[in-house]
Amino acid sequence: MTTFKTLFVCALTLAVTAMSSSAIAGKDGKGHDYRTFMTGGEVKYGQVEDSYSADLVMYLAGNQFMVMEELIQDFQQKNPDIKSVYVETIPPGQILKGQILKQGMIEGRKTSMTPDLFASVNLGHLRKLKGKGKMNDHIIYTHNKLELMVAKGNPKKISGPKDLARDDLVQSHPNPLTEGIFKFYGSQMLKDLGLYKKVTAEAKCKSCWAIPDKTWFTSRHHRETPYRIENGKADVGIVWTTEVVEGVKKGRNVEGVAIPAPYNMAHKVGYAIGVLNQGRNQENARSYLDYLASDEAQDIYASYGFSRASKEELTVKAILASNN
Repeated sequence: MTTFKTLFVCALTLAVTAMSSSAIAGKDGKGHDYRTFMTGGEVKYGQVEDSYSADLVMYLAGNQFMVMEELIQDFQQKNPDIKSVYVETIPPGQILKGQILKQGMIEGRKTSMTPDLFASVNLGHLRKLKGKGKMNDHIIYTHNKLELMVAKGNPKKISGPKDLARDDLVQSHPNPLTEGIFKFYGSQMLKDLGLYKKVTAEAKCKSCWAIPDKTWFTSRHHRETPYRIENGKADVGIVWTTEVVEGVKKGRNVEGVAIPAPYNMAHKVGYAIGVLNQGRNQENARSYLDYLASDEAQDIYASYGFSRASKEELTVKAILASNN
């Protein structure tokens, strides 16, 4: 009886874990943080140890998580010798500070400090690696912009970013400590609009109320915001345009409200990627950069709401300290 009970509890635990993983992946995207793509279409989730053994290892800005399956499958079809590609998609500041510049732990397991490729929405991250002798060159491979996410039907009748000054809205924004979307772009938008103090009370925290019951800062991902909006915990949040495109495509109960230029930061947001000097798979990494410059890769990114990079941006260049 004890053995049967133990087996039953274990089976139930596994089932709940699987259900929870599926729910997370479907709702706030966390299930897509760590994936290994295998030739033939198989996708393994959460196999962090693959960062030490895959044929290509990439640590990327998290807001492109929705693109990766289609993109990597196309890449592997064109490069069949690259049988396993490990892709991590979390905020790049967390990757830089906690996984490349010092030994990181994910769910109690070590993760490689020497991926083959690192990408960020902040070129300054790559310049820091250049200064430490870890990276020499880069390309800009796609662009994005800010947008407001609201509940489907826009029940609060939010018309644009100036409405963030309204006292009747509960807001959910990326945290200013680890999320580049807010640290480098969303906060600047609010400052340009003269709303930064009113919206944030100048708080610097995560997984917290910046202003009690008014402005919430996410714990890790700006993609926690759609979940909060769908569950009535928030009325509006700053996200990437691609987040809105993905939510609508998946039939989620959200929609977008455009942010006009220059407040949407489209003129500043460029995704930079470079090869790590200590990476195990230098040739494979270079093949991936070549692929990103292809029409096929640019078309895939565009289909998810990203903006294409120019031929000039897609040409490999040295990382210069003067690039600000």
